[in-house]
Amino acid sequence: VQLQASGGGLVQPGGSLRLSCAASGSIFRNSNMGWYRQAPEKQRELVALIKRDGTTNYVDSVKGRFTISRDNAKNTVYLQMNSLKPEDTAVYYCNAKYILSDFWGQGTLVTVSS
Repeated sequence: VQLQASGGGLVQPGGSLRLSCAASGSIFRNSNMGWYRQAPEKQRELVALIKRDGTTNYVDSVKGRFTISRDNAKNTVYLQMNSLKPEDTAVYYCNAKYILSDFWGQGTLVTVSS
């Protein structure tokens, strides 16, 4: 499985971005998909998760601002990020969990700054 993340960039505080992660292979619809982020000198953290049944979970710091969704027909998971804050600045990674295997994308940089 290969994951290709895109959509990062520079945005002002209060702005929005949408990240996309396209997956190759046939396991996407049976995988739990997540977005993680890693800020400089911090550990990678789970930001949002969408299970194969559509159930979602978010870290408290992004609840009400970020929305994770998936399109199984396109093998793609999205992260809509609104009301962005400087503390959201990080490299964002998509992740697929299938049975006991973990797959990672290459990361896309999100910078929130004026």
